Amino acid sequence: MTTTVTAAVARGTGDPLTIEHLQLDALRPDEVRVRMVAVGICHTDAIVRDGVYPTPLPAVLGHEGAGVVEATGDAITTVAVGDHVVLSAAYCGHCRQCRSGRMAYCENLFAEDFGGRRRDGSTAFSSAEGPVSSHFFGQSSFATYANVMENSVIKVDPDLPLATLAPLGCGLQTGAGAVLNELRPEPGTSLAVFGTGAVGSAAIMAARVAGCTTVVAVDIHDSRLAMAQELGATHTVNSRENDVVEELRKITDGEGLQFALDTTAVPAVLRQAAEALGIRGTLALVGAASPGTAVDFEIGSSLVKGWTFKTIVQGSSVPQVFIPHMVELWKQGRFPFDKLIENYRFDDINTAFADSANGKTVKPVVVF
Repeated sequence: MTTTVTAAVARGTGDPLTIEHLQLDALRPDEVRVRMVAVGICHTDAIVRDGVYPTPLPAVLGHEGAGVVEATGDAITTVAVGDHVVLSAAYCGHCRQCRSGRMAYCENLFAEDFGGRRRDGSTAFSSAEGPVSSHFFGQSSFATYANVMENSVIKVDPDLPLATLAPLGCGLQTGAGAVLNELRPEPGTSLAVFGTGAVGSAAIMAARVAGCTTVVAVDIHDSRLAMAQELGATHTVNSRENDVVEELRKITDGEGLQFALDTTAVPAVLRQAAEALGIRGTLALVGAASPGTAVDFEIGSSLVKGWTFKTIVQGSSVPQVFIPHMVELWKQGRFPFDKLIENYRFDDINTAFADSANGKTVKPVVVF
């Protein structure tokens, strides 16, 4: 039996989303039907809409959903009808990486999160014109209702506001997890974040949680740098107005950074971050770039620094473990990510995308 839902559909590469009525198919045994309350807008939604990543269009995107469980498939054991849930990335659960607790590096990541179909090839959404890609990140939460994969569902306290918790599913988890799960800086260390959107802001907050005493925000928007200071940055650098490497050397008394996190995936920015590292420093990339994007690092004189470069996916998180940790930090006032959020009506979803792209809003959240 199908259900009529309202969804924001990406129909053409680079085109605005269109609000449409679609048919949602019957719930499968391993799925959870969720009534969406809110969903965050993430850069990954934009680059898929624009054809950078391979989800087939038309598609219902959205991967930072939050809502209430309306029904559960026969095989579901982790949630029940009426539970409040936050939604995150999907993973296969049976590959070597998943079995080792490294779900963020699932060997089937592209199929699970970007494939636009269930494993049997079916789609949950359809229109009069035909199938519409579904199960984006296991959820496709730009819709009033969705059939969601069980491993994308994280139960949360029903007394907490779902419109606030929604962005924890991807961007904030990526930034905070990159610091707390992967880089793991020791107290008293230095860390710079390049790009202070939602991901970078989460990394700044996490750096203070970890005990970093030098936390530098690097960006081109003074408004975002001011917010970064409010969230815990000890120093800021406007990269349009300053020699970034020179400023970072001054801030670290000539020693260079111990940790640098790039959220931009801009090759020139990555080179600056590498140059600003000190001996045995670590540079990590979390920003998404087009396939084939390359960056060159100096490996002559920098060889003696013994520095490390690594890429990080989804904050190296197990969402069912790490999202509750972020919620608890927020409740304690140590992870004030709610300061980044601006709410939008569902009909204004394209405005939310535009405000995110131009820097007006750090983290747009669409409320149904």
